[in-house]
Amino acid sequence: MVGYIYKLAANFADLGKRKRDSFMFTYALDDQIELRPLALQHARPLFHLTDRSRDRLREWLPWVDAIREVEHTANFVKNAIKQGAENGGISAGIWVDDEIAGLISYHQIDWNNRSVSIGYWLGKEFEGKGIMTSACRTFVDYALMDMDLNRVEIRCATGNHRSRAIPDRLGFVLEGIVREAEKLPQGYVNHAVYGMIQSEWKLLR
Repeated sequence: MVGYIYKLAANFADLGKRKRDSFMFTYALDDQIELRPLALQHARPLFHLTDRSRDRLREWLPWVDAIREVEHTANFVKNAIKQGAENGGISAGIWVDDEIAGLISYHQIDWNNRSVSIGYWLGKEFEGKGIMTSACRTFVDYALMDMDLNRVEIRCATGNHRSRAIPDRLGFVLEGIVREAEKLPQGYVNHAVYGMIQSEWKLLR
């Protein structure tokens, strides 16, 4: 795998196989791109990235219209940090040449069933460069191989072809379509549900 994980802090709890209470890391995808744990000081640049990309993002992300000032993004960051500390998921900024380019997150981790879903978005100026595919590959590999989860799921609106291309490239299985799964500004959209299980990923690595 390209890059190297620098584990800044990690606590392990005896609550199931390799379940973690908290985890923070920096991960270099290449010489220019890093994944960094979200921190409160990232709220301002993350807000400005959201604001610059607002028209593009709001087509597929229902929360965009509610983010109108830096404080709104700061509240999101605080909640993401809290969720990570409670072992409910990890959120990382994607940094390109020391500029924040997007976000990738594990949503609430289901430790009983050893499964998690991944969400992600990029600022418009960073699209089409393979950045998110690399970040997503790293998150999938870490979830299935290091955290010993059994399943990773990615859901995308069926019309969001850029987002759907990522699980397709990574070898995920399209498991089905959930009808009218999410309400966006343009109305209800269907979700394509993609899945990857640990045994499949081991063959693809």
